[in-house]
Amino acid sequence: MKESFAELLDGKKTVALGGHVRPDGDCVGSCMGLYLYLKEQYPQMQTDLYLEEIPESFHLLSDTEMIRHEIGQEKTYDLFLCLDCGDEKRLGFSAPLFVQAGQTGCIDHHVSNQAFADWNEIDPDASSTAELVYRLLDPEKISLPCAQALYMGMAHDTGVFRYSCTSPDTLKAAAVLLQKGINGNEIIEKTFFEKTYVQNQILGLALLESILTLDKRCIVSWITKKQIAFFEAVPADMEGIVSQLRQTKGTEVAMFLYELETQVFKVSLRSGESVDVSKVAAYFGGGGHAQAAGVTMKGTVYDVINNVSGQIALQLDKTE
Repeated sequence: MKESFAELLDGKKTVALGGHVRPDGDCVGSCMGLYLYLKEQYPQMQTDLYLEEIPESFHLLSDTEMIRHEIGQEKTYDLFLCLDCGDEKRLGFSAPLFVQAGQTGCIDHHVSNQAFADWNEIDPDASSTAELVYRLLDPEKISLPCAQALYMGMAHDTGVFRYSCTSPDTLKAAAVLLQKGINGNEIIEKTFFEKTYVQNQILGLALLESILTLDKRCIVSWITKKQIAFFEAVPADMEGIVSQLRQTKGTEVAMFLYELETQVFKVSLRSGESVDVSKVAAYFGGGGHAQAAGVTMKGTVYDVINNVSGQIALQLDKTE
């Protein structure tokens, strides 16, 4: 029988938390929620959080200034918990700490996760990693700052509780967090809907230059490295574009690419009920969920689009 989360923490003196590269709302929300809970409920334990730079809006959460963005001269941790990561490589710069830790754990909801840690809490049916973290904690001991973080994580990965991954249990958990006294409307407005001028410019460009493919059932757009530099944008500014594309009437799949390095693209996919984009992403070494997935691919933008479109078309053909 798998040990409980409390049993996993028992006797640990040093614990590190880490999330995936280019952290999104669920990654930051789940990591910060667990970090705050452990700091509050296990003060005798040294707890550190490792993440890449997070979007400015996420600093609405408490203690984000405590996030470590690089590895220093840390000793080996007794336990490393990775959150919202489908595999070890997704940890990025903090992966060495995971490898060196005395024990490892993983809390995740990606269907592609192969339970790569010593202790795993994985549920592909969960709305978000933040919801999984909530399940592991004692609701009575969740503070207002912790509740803010977990609520943000749930809101982001459910599209503000609109996506099909939103279950009755998700809404019940969100209700408990709201009862802690958090301002749910502010969290959603400031971290999900509100965009900077640069983000709106990038979004406008992506919408303007989008194209319809596969009998107009798929919408595609991309942003080059040169364009990103022109707008002085960062990867976090690309957040939400693929979801906006997906709202185009008549389309079943949205594909958005942005160039990380010369001819290296981050590909984000969103779909309705007819296409499982996690299978498309997995075919190229990525992962995610049935209706939201991603992968990093090399090649010209046209090669990447054609290759991904080919896998999407295989599923669309079956629905005709």
